[in-house]
Amino acid sequence: MDVVSDAIAAVRVGSPSSNRLRVTGAWCVRLAPYEGAGFHVVLGGSCLLLPDGGGEPVALGPGDVVLLPHGAGHVLAHAAAQPADVRRAVPFEELRDTDVRRSGPGPAVELLCGKYRLDRSRTHPLMAELPQVVHLPHRAGGHPELRAAVDLLARELAERRPGGCLVLPSLLDLLLVYLVRAWMAEAETGAWPAVLDDPVTTAALRAVHSDPAAPWTAARLAAEAGVSRATLARRFTALVGRPPMAYLTWWRLTLAATRLRETDAPLATVARETGYGSPYALSHAFSREFGITPSAYRGLGSGVTRP
Repeated sequence: MDVVSDAIAAVRVGSPSSNRLRVTGAWCVRLAPYEGAGFHVVLGGSCLLLPDGGGEPVALGPGDVVLLPHGAGHVLAHAAAQPADVRRAVPFEELRDTDVRRSGPGPAVELLCGKYRLDRSRTHPLMAELPQVVHLPHRAGGHPELRAAVDLLARELAERRPGGCLVLPSLLDLLLVYLVRAWMAEAETGAWPAVLDDPVTTAALRAVHSDPAAPWTAARLAAEAGVSRATLARRFTALVGRPPMAYLTWWRLTLAATRLRETDAPLATVARETGYGSPYALSHAFSREFGITPSAYRGLGSGVTRP
């Protein structure tokens, strides 16, 4: 596994969902905050996205894609919406999966909207540093794989062909990966685009993520990166924010948390898969990191944030 795939897989729970929405005239819908990430794709027309908390309105045009990676509440509205319209916004659930026409003239707007459920207790720093709103305006030739995924999603939702129950979740997973990739390609700030542009740090991360249970040492990781221990420690810590071995420990425990919540594997198996010599060693490290024992964490159930 690579870092981006692992960062997404670590927080994903359940299945994503999506809706196709077509509205005309004066319309305004509110989406409440939620434990996950959301996205909107403008298939036709234009509209406004207004983040909760007084953030700057985002004008969305045909082909634009927007990701809300932290589940921020927001309003979607017709392009000429005024503050009074926003105050009268209706819940999104009242309009989804419908072809709604409001009174009065106005161009049609067609949207593809979706959600991913995320477990915030296991958030990778790559996902944590995404901004509240990631706006990817449509540009000819820009992010072709993202555009292809959007086109396929829109077509599947419009035609409801056989096999769609399997195709749609897979396409939604692809869309999330492409959205994160696109943000990293365009980001002017943020640590993780720089992290993954650094060959030394990337080599060490690739080693850790490819085989987290291996008996890694600082010397072995430095050898994988082709540099001295001191050089790896300096560059890795400066970019990632923690030393290589500290990151390894954190990632092993994050994987252990995922296994505990998503499988019935015995603690001894989880310990072996994540590089711990015994259930006791894993339990001790896990309790120190999460403030809860592995068995108690497993008992919380899927989708419940840890203390």
